[in-house]
Amino acid sequence: MTVILIGVALIALALFGTPLFVILGSIALLSFQSQGISTSAVIVEMYRIANAPTLLAIPLFTFAGYLLAESNSPKRLVNLANAMFGWMPGGLAIVSLMTCAFFTAFTGASGVTIVALGGLLYPILRKDGYPEKFSLGLLTSSGSLGLLFPPSLPIILYGLVAQISIDQLFLAGIIPGFILIVLLSIFSARKGITANVPRTAFSWKNLLHSTREAIWEIPLPIIIVGGIYMGIFTATEAAAVTAFYVLFIEVVIYRDLNLFRDVPKIMKESMLLVGGILVILGTAMGLTNYLIDEQIPMQILAFMKTYITSKVVFLIMLNIFLLIIGCLMDVFSAIIVVVPLIVPIAKEFGIDPIHLGVIFLTNLEIGYSTPPVGLNLFISSFRFNKPVVKLYTAALPFLLILVIALLIITYVPELSLWLVRLLG
Repeated sequence: MTVILIGVALIALALFGTPLFVILGSIALLSFQSQGISTSAVIVEMYRIANAPTLLAIPLFTFAGYLLAESNSPKRLVNLANAMFGWMPGGLAIVSLMTCAFFTAFTGASGVTIVALGGLLYPILRKDGYPEKFSLGLLTSSGSLGLLFPPSLPIILYGLVAQISIDQLFLAGIIPGFILIVLLSIFSARKGITANVPRTAFSWKNLLHSTREAIWEIPLPIIIVGGIYMGIFTATEAAAVTAFYVLFIEVVIYRDLNLFRDVPKIMKESMLLVGGILVILGTAMGLTNYLIDEQIPMQILAFMKTYITSKVVFLIMLNIFLLIIGCLMDVFSAIIVVVPLIVPIAKEFGIDPIHLGVIFLTNLEIGYSTPPVGLNLFISSFRFNKPVVKLYTAALPFLLILVIALLIITYVPELSLWLVRLLG
């Protein structure tokens, strides 16, 4: 009876907006206490996480992403992408997809992308003749489009929690990430044709001018991916190099940001996100220890094996479950809470842990825009001052395309594993 009352109380606190780390920490402390185990087990897990070398990559990449978002970098990259792809059918929509993916990869938070780029891209899309519903759906769904590309924070966090190689996860997400962009680009091109959206004539002069403007931002992906896989530096060192490089070009070269006025504010905002992630991570991993000690994953596996014997059926159920989780929880909380439970179960069904990571992150990427409570829907509603119900219908065609891509990624594991195996 006591356990039931405590459970009801915690659920009530969650409904009233109590922070997630308080709920998770309370469950962990009460669970260990009920078994006569010292509650220091939760603190020990925090200490272990704090000693993880790759943990440093999270604040450094986050800081770099926020610097880019607060500077004039979005305008420069939009101009460059438009000069390259504006001549194509649906060119500006494709530009929006690519630019949003770039920024989400660096910030790790789709809300930042929608807020930073929405005000820039939405008026341009409408001015060029794209329908309002299409424009809203495009920006809402593409707000989380870059989660599979390095140096995505969810990839780093997934690797930490699942205890698998972050470098391999970076590689595994590249092809599936491009599949998402290609399918959405085909849909955007079709919409550009049916809506008779005018195209921008290709101009070498415009391309050279845009390239010259964004010349310092263009090397960023090359520095990160190339540096890691050529063995020049580790993922953590890549994060430090990226943060310093972005700070230098935005403050010294472009002079978009003032070192004493703007940078401290950006540092504070970015570290608030990081602090929230770390607090949730510490308390959730303490709870995970209890669940593992009590063999909860094995009990779930035994239950599932009673009713599910096929790997195909398991993957269908896993995708449905993760889509629901993705629209109810933010990606960081979902990784911390759910990954320790599903990793051992998926292993029993013969699913490669790297492939599982790509499936997991793709589901959560889609979940951000899934009605009724996907986070992107509410951020877009606030950013564009539109009723959230209108965002539901606007995002639906994009969701259908993303789900098709999810099925391809799920049932063709080579798309995730080919680069990993190629580079050893």
